Amino acid sequence: MGRLRPRESPSFNKSEIEQMRNLLKDVRKDSLTKEFCEKLARKFSRDTGRAGRPAIQWEQVQDWFQDKCQASLDKVINFPLTTPNQEVDLSDTSISNSKLEDQSANSKGGKLLDMSDLQFEAKSAKDEAWYDVSLFLTHRVVSGEPEVRVRFVGFGAEEDEWVSIKKAVRERSIPIEPSECETVEVGDLVLCFQESEDQAIYFDAHILEINRRLHDIRGCRCDFLVRYVHDNSEESVRLRRLCRRPHC
Repeated sequence: MGRLRPRESPSFNKSEIEQMRNLLKDVRKDSLTKEFCEKLARKFSRDTGRAGRPAIQWEQVQDWFQDKCQASLDKVINFPLTTPNQEVDLSDTSISNSKLEDQSANSKGGKLLDMSDLQFEAKSAKDEAWYDVSLFLTHRVVSGEPEVRVRFVGFGAEEDEWVSIKKAVRERSIPIEPSECETVEVGDLVLCFQESEDQAIYFDAHILEINRRLHDIRGCRCDFLVRYVHDNSEESVRLRRLCRRPHC
């Protein structure tokens, strides 16, 4: 059975995120009470800049602060160069694809990397689907190629995998908002949610055709014909099943 990775569309605008970041230095996990989060959620929901968008729920506020509190513990890491097949403990860290590659090629040794705001996904060799990364556990170099052992969000140690940094680790894909529908073009690489009786997972796909429709109160009604990279199968999907690659 495939792993399930639900993705919620981003709910906070830039102003709201900035306000929460300003509060972050005074917030601890044990102080994130329901009352605190409800007060902030009501403030955001009543703001004129949110007109026409869904109201913020207090749980969303609490989740954001909890994630950032955990990330602050891993803000700066010292990632040393390794010799082939030597493993280095990277538990409770966040490491980007490009920075890992740069570091593995740096003959002068380790350096400090600030990656507290980054989230990553990795491709499993078991099914070629992409899953959110919870932890980068260890690092090694095999035949000149850097690899990391990853733990996927929502899964235990028995599902840990060694993956190629160059080919199977990247910054997390982002759910596409209905307002971003017009930015999706034929040929784009997207991450598409595929659900069946025995699995619900995300695969890389390319946009083949787009049937534009008028949006209504339910959001985007357009149809997107995609071709999955892993098996070349095709399927017509709605926007809510698509995630985009982060902008460079």
